Amino acid sequence: MKYYDTLIEAINALKLKGFTQDFNVKEDTIYCPVLKMNYKPKEFEIVEKHRFEGMSSVDDNSILYAISTKSGVKGLLVDSYGIYSSVSKEMLDKLK
Repeated sequence: MKYYDTLIEAINALKLKGFTQDFNVKEDTIYCPVLKMNYKPKEFEIVEKHRFEGMSSVDDNSILYAISTKSGVKGLLVDSYGIYSSVSKEMLDKLK
């Protein structure tokens, strides 16, 4: 797996690899707003995961997930470090 210096560098490279959709975490699913589709943890795999740490603030810490669904949709999820209060245990386990 390639190491990227910045989040934007990683996003651009992964989009060239076909990870073109954007995903959001939504309780016990990831959601693709463009396709209006929800995917439960058993319906997707995390292909790559990259961590980025901000130089000036811990608020800049993020994780980039490259995700492929069982139906063939490929996209990215950008998330910050931390505890999710509204996310299911199954989703937390998948994102570990």
